[in-house]
Amino acid sequence: MSKEKSTDIQILGVDVSFEHVSFRAPLKFGGRVVDHTYLINAVVTVETRNGNRCQGFGSMPVGNVWAWPSATVEPPDSEKAMMEYAEKFGELFESYPDFGHPLEIQYQVGAEFHHQAQKVSDRLGLDEPIPELAQLVSTSPIDAALHDAYGRVHKASSFNLLSAEFCNQDLAYYLDDQFAGEYLDQYTSREPVPNLPLYHLVGALDSLTDADVTDRPDDDLPMTLGEWIAADGLTHLKIKLAGDNLDWDVDRVLAVEKIAAEAQSLRGCAAWFYSCDFNEKCESAEYVIEFLNRVKQGVPAAYDRIQYIEQPTSRDLEAASAAKMHEVAKLKPVVIDEALVDYESLLKCRELGYSGVALKACKGQTESLLAAAAAQKFGMFLCVQDLTCPGASFLQSCSLAARIPGIAAIEGNARQYCPGPNSKWAKRYPALFSIKDGSVGTGKLSEHGLGFHSSEWTSGIGALSNEDLASSFEATERITRKTARDES
Repeated sequence: MSKEKSTDIQILGVDVSFEHVSFRAPLKFGGRVVDHTYLINAVVTVETRNGNRCQGFGSMPVGNVWAWPSATVEPPDSEKAMMEYAEKFGELFESYPDFGHPLEIQYQVGAEFHHQAQKVSDRLGLDEPIPELAQLVSTSPIDAALHDAYGRVHKASSFNLLSAEFCNQDLAYYLDDQFAGEYLDQYTSREPVPNLPLYHLVGALDSLTDADVTDRPDDDLPMTLGEWIAADGLTHLKIKLAGDNLDWDVDRVLAVEKIAAEAQSLRGCAAWFYSCDFNEKCESAEYVIEFLNRVKQGVPAAYDRIQYIEQPTSRDLEAASAAKMHEVAKLKPVVIDEALVDYESLLKCRELGYSGVALKACKGQTESLLAAAAAQKFGMFLCVQDLTCPGASFLQSCSLAARIPGIAAIEGNARQYCPGPNSKWAKRYPALFSIKDGSVGTGKLSEHGLGFHSSEWTSGIGALSNEDLASSFEATERITRKTARDES
C-alpha cells in the first residue's frame, strides 16, 4: 500500500465452510430448475496495527445455475468448482501479508481471480474457466466477512468507515478519474433507512391459484400468489418470464395482474408494482418493446405498474449482436444484472442503453459499493436483488440496500423457496423475516460491522485472545462439503 492508516487491518485467518440447504418448492430460471443449494460461510479473523483482534462473518448461496449457465459444464460440476474456488480464495486471503482497508485488500487479492479460475477448472477437467460472475459469487462471503470484521474491530458500522479518514485510496483508484478525491462515504448513508419494500418473486413454476397447486408442502407457508399477497401485504412482485415465448410472457403478466388485483382489492390496496425478469432469454430489444406494447394493450394498468425491466438479453456484452436498449429505456428503466461484473461492464452497458443497475450482495460487498457509487454519479435507476439468499446472506443484502440512497426496493425470495436457514436469525431480527405491509424492517440493521450479528458464528465484538479465537473456531458449526454431499 502506498499509504498507511492506524485503522488498517491484517487478515489472521479465514475459515470457509459449506451448509446444505434444501428447497421447499422448486425454482425455475434460465431454463433450469433448482431444488437445493449450498451456503458458502466464511469467518475472517483480523488484527489492527495496535493488536486488536476480531472476527467477521459472511454467507452466500453458491448460485451456480444463475452465475454459471453453461452448455458444456453440468450444474453439479460448476457447483463443485465454485465451492473449491471459494476454499482456494480462503487460503489466498489468509496468506495476504499486508495491512489495509477491506476495499484495498479485496482489490489486491482480486487480481488473482481470473488466474485461479482457470487453474481450478483445469484441475477439475472442465471445458471452460470459472466465469467472472461465478468468481464474484464464490468469493463474496469472504469479502463480506472482511468488511464485517473491520467494522467490528473498530466498533462501528462498516458503512461508516468508507471515508478518507479510513481509506488509503480514493475512488479513482478503483474506477476512473471522474471520481478523483471522492470516497464511498459520499455515496452511502450514515444510518439505514427504516424500511424498504420487498419484491416477492413470482416464479415460472409458481402457483397463481389453487387450481395450479399440484404439491403443497407440509408447512404453514402460503403457496398461491393470492395467499402470499394476503399473508405479507405484498406491494411489489417480480415476475419471471420466458423471454422466448411472447404469448406466454404477455399472458403470464396479465394473469398475475388479475390475481393481484383481486387480492389487493380485498385488502384495500390501490398501488402495487411489478418488475419483469427475462433471465437474458430475449433475442432483441424489439421483443421487449413488443411485450410492453401488448401488455399495455391488454391491461393498461398492468403496464403502468411495471417499475423496471431486468437484463432482458444476453450477459455477453462483447458479442456483435449485443442488443441496444435505448428504445426500451424510453419506456421503462432497464437494469443490468448478470452482465454487471465490474466498472468496465457498467460503462459498456450504459453505452448499450441500460438505464439502471441491479446491485447484488452476491457480487461482493466491495464490488456492490463501487457499482452503487458509479450508478449514483451517472443518475441511474437503482435496486437491490436477490440470489435466493437465506439467513445471514439476506441480512447482508438488506443492509446493503438500506445504506444506498435511492434504492427502490429489495428482493427477497428465500422465505418462499428455502426458508430453513432463516429460523436461527428470525428470532433476533423478526422485522427482517416477518414481512408486514410488504416491507422489510431494515432500520434494525444498525449494529457494528455489516449491521447484524450472531454469536453462533463469530466470537463477538472486541479484542480476542488467541485462546478465544481457537475456542470460537472449534465451536463454529461446520458442515463440510463431503458431509453435506453425503447427506444430500
